Amino acid sequence: MTALITGASGGIGLELAKLFAKDGYDLILVARNEEKLLQVAVELGSSHNIRASVCAVDLSKADGPSKLYAMTQDLKLNVDVLVNNAGFGQFGHYEELDAQGELEQIQLNVMSLTQLTKLFLKPMIARQQGRILNVASTAGFQPGPLMSVYYATKAYVISYSMALANELRPKGIFVTCLCPGPTLTNFQSRASMKESMLLRFSRMQAEQVAEVGYKAILKGKPLVIVGVFNWLLTQSTRFFPRTWVTSISRKLLEPHD
Repeated sequence: MTALITGASGGIGLELAKLFAKDGYDLILVARNEEKLLQVAVELGSSHNIRASVCAVDLSKADGPSKLYAMTQDLKLNVDVLVNNAGFGQFGHYEELDAQGELEQIQLNVMSLTQLTKLFLKPMIARQQGRILNVASTAGFQPGPLMSVYYATKAYVISYSMALANELRPKGIFVTCLCPGPTLTNFQSRASMKESMLLRFSRMQAEQVAEVGYKAILKGKPLVIVGVFNWLLTQSTRFFPRTWVTSISRKLLEPHD
């Protein structure tokens, strides 16, 4: 059995790779930083006696998914589990943010995720088995002023994943959408939001999030929200006007004193 994991050089992706390796899965590790990937591959390969292959690809570029698929074809490995974990966000006033960064964010969080799912799904259907884990966020349950594009991309991932889970289950394919809240990774640094009020609330370790997601995909759960507080937060958005929800979302994202 082989699991392909994007964003595998750190954070949730790395912790998921450890869990799959522990259970004897061969790995295809994907990220931009080849040096980090090689370190992870050597460590997990030797620790768990598995085959860990490395694909250094930038999935924020339009040709990233097709390049990655071609690499896996060269490896002659069937991908039994696809983990679409790679993603990033930008924090700040919309008119001040870099437009190219926003387009790359949409490419990575939405378009590459969708294209990779399409590419690896057909062989899974032919074998009548396979699992797909799409990492979204509790951000996808409400609009996010100061992170408008990121929140919108995660709303797409949730809706897309839930629809596919319903459509593909009769064909032997299980799709799971993992929705963590604030998690201690390098995401906050890359998004330039380390001073956000949101990070004063409960933050989970990447290992905890990965474990929840790993158990969920093995059980074939369509949707899993990590943590009781995060679950309550997502449910509360159903009972208030969207203008209120949006205002509260902004308050949580704004920098604290």
